[in-house]
Amino acid sequence: KLGSSDLEVSEIALGAWLHYAGGIEADQTRACTEAAFEVGINFFDTANIYGRGAAETAWGEILSDRPRDSYVLATKVWGQMSDDPDDRGLSAVQIAKQIDASLGRLQTDYVDLYQAHRFDPKVPIEETIEALRKVVADGKARYLGFSEWTDEQIKAALEIGGPDLFVSSQPQYSMLWQAPEVEVFPLSAANGISQIVWSPLAEGVLTGKYKPGEAPPTDSRAANDSMNKFIDQKMSDTTLEAVQRLQAIAEAEGLTMVELALAWVLRREEVAAAIVGASRPEQVHANAKASGVE
Repeated sequence: KLGSSDLEVSEIALGAWLHYAGGIEADQTRACTEAAFEVGINFFDTANIYGRGAAETAWGEILSDRPRDSYVLATKVWGQMSDDPDDRGLSAVQIAKQIDASLGRLQTDYVDLYQAHRFDPKVPIEETIEALRKVVADGKARYLGFSEWTDEQIKAALEIGGPDLFVSSQPQYSMLWQAPEVEVFPLSAANGISQIVWSPLAEGVLTGKYKPGEAPPTDSRAANDSMNKFIDQKMSDTTLEAVQRLQAIAEAEGLTMVELALAWVLRREEVAAAIVGASRPEQVHANAKASGVE
């Protein structure tokens, strides 16, 4: 169950941040999506800003071949969608415009979950809440969520919108980033809000493929200049040495490093799903094996 909603989501969700926003070819995107269905993944998470609509367009074409009730579809709003610096945020005008644009690209009448990608301090929170509620009232989204909000921002929204306003929170969470456990997890749980965590593999660092004192593999995210700003802070030799020490633990339990890292985030009752990326079908299959691991 996703929070207080009636949505039932797979513990592993397929995300579209890097790969389906232009990072891989269309046939690879389709193959990974098909693989997700094969292993029981029903939860697909994207955002309007991913490739400025490219990821939504890709899934719109692929998912339109399947019954709409066979998957749970989530997208987000907030990021800058054109060269106009004002074409972003959580104003009523932006939310109304962006939900329609997202639905058009996704080739659907509604999304199951519509999320505020970040908090917008430039817009009165009352305006944002009213606009998001209108999206639901108009039948364009079934439920609402947020991503990377602080506990103060969550409290402010709940004081105005009530505990039924949101059903999900999407924070970064992994063995290497545990901050949400302190305040976001308990506050959310007290208000019927589940966690959908992103980067549970810490941009691939927790797979163990990066070795201390060695250059990253040429085909890896750490070696890609356009992506490495998210991974650099996790690439110290101290961190990489600690990750290598996890290998013995994984092997003792008969797990891969990927399964160990994903099972670690899923061990928390607050976590409904872990979002993973994949550029090959075999990665989807490997990620899915973590579901159910104690």
